[in-house]
Amino acid sequence: MDRSFDVDRLHVRCLPTSASMGAAAARDVAARLRRLLDEQAAVRAVFAAAASQETFLDALAAEPAIDWGRVEVLQLDEYVGLGLADPRSLSRWLAKRVIGRFGVGHPSYMRGDAPDPAAECDRFEAEVRARPIDLGLIGIGQNGHLAYNDPHVADFADPRGVRVVEIDPTSRAQAVRDEAFPDEASVPRLAFTITMSALLVIRTLSIVVPGGHKAAAVARTLLDPVSAATPASALRGHPDATLYVDHDAFELAAVGLPVAAVEPQ
Repeated sequence: MDRSFDVDRLHVRCLPTSASMGAAAARDVAARLRRLLDEQAAVRAVFAAAASQETFLDALAAEPAIDWGRVEVLQLDEYVGLGLADPRSLSRWLAKRVIGRFGVGHPSYMRGDAPDPAAECDRFEAEVRARPIDLGLIGIGQNGHLAYNDPHVADFADPRGVRVVEIDPTSRAQAVRDEAFPDEASVPRLAFTITMSALLVIRTLSIVVPGGHKAAAVARTLLDPVSAATPASALRGHPDATLYVDHDAFELAAVGLPVAAVEPQ
């Protein structure tokens, strides 16, 4: 059963399962990609590298008639100190599950092991700002973060497009829960991230959030005041953003929303 409604400017779709949620998001994203590729020489997209995206990516991989050779994929975030060759790096995750799998023609990776992190921020920010980004395919963290814009560093008007930030304890624990690291002591304390200000100007955002462990973050995103205390709440002001959730992720938010908003369509 598909529930569909708006919270401020944010469109929300709630599907029964993670698989049906991922399939719905993939159909919509694939349709958008095909339309853009019909209209433009190339498409620029930012992809999250996270376990939460796997059902969506599985479904997207099955979508036909997408010329991935004309798609540029930019990385969303990366651990400071971990390069593409490191199996724990987000760039390695992206290379395996998106770039190689889909046959992406133009990957743009953050160099997590760059000797000068400040210079790497400048380099990657120049790539981010080179041309408008058409699609942002992202998730929401357990603390409401987008990318590694955790509440203590999120700035909706950040003058930078890419910066190095300190990862907060909730996000480090999430990396362990996602089995990216064996324990919190192994999780790097710093990350490169595309900032909130750069994310919020992406033309279209598709946000995929499955699982009961994300239910509190989804509820805060939809119900709390828009503020950096819940960075994802800023999505409610975006002109073209859709949040896809499964039943478990939506359970807490459903309690606080008007009855008419959560009735099946």
